[in-house]
Amino acid sequence: MRESIRDKFVVCGIDELPDQRARSVTHVLSILDPDREEPEAFGDYGDHRRLTLRFHDIIAPTAGMILPERKDVIRLLEFGETIDLVPEKQDHLLVHCHMGVSRSTAAMATLLLQDHPESDEETIFARILQVRPQMWPNSRMIGFADDILGRRGRFSAALRKLYGHQCRVRPDIPQMIRMYGRGAEVDSAVHA
Repeated sequence: MRESIRDKFVVCGIDELPDQRARSVTHVLSILDPDREEPEAFGDYGDHRRLTLRFHDIIAPTAGMILPERKDVIRLLEFGETIDLVPEKQDHLLVHCHMGVSRSTAAMATLLLQDHPESDEETIFARILQVRPQMWPNSRMIGFADDILGRRGRFSAALRKLYGHQCRVRPDIPQMIRMYGRGAEVDSAVHA
């Protein structure tokens, strides 16, 4: 993957969307809670293609909440087929969720791996970590992507290494993840 690829995408939370207006965004992937209204900030964006997915940031069944499903990952990969993130192209991708930490970083990692299948999974996560140091990708989404993209468990293994890294350098994040009922992800962290 070329170094300049990181200039071709942005990951953010809803509150940061107004700050992204000046970028020449051509594609937007919105991942919203099911009851959340469309962000008004997109009215200030230029012409762009957009896909909105709606599910909660959970990894196990929870009463009154909607899990991310395999079909959601398939839809985001179909959307990814319309985007070319090589430096020679004008495509610029923005992916957001509520906070820009979990669903959006899982989606961005999936899209980058789809666009650059020759890259190893740890490199994909490292690229996103450069622009989103608070990342903690949703493991359920990564698990579906691992299977769909034929990575044979390597994507999920790289995610556990990323979790281990984040536990060491960002101890506030694992506490927050546990608070949201996703302690299994913290427990799966590979501490190398």
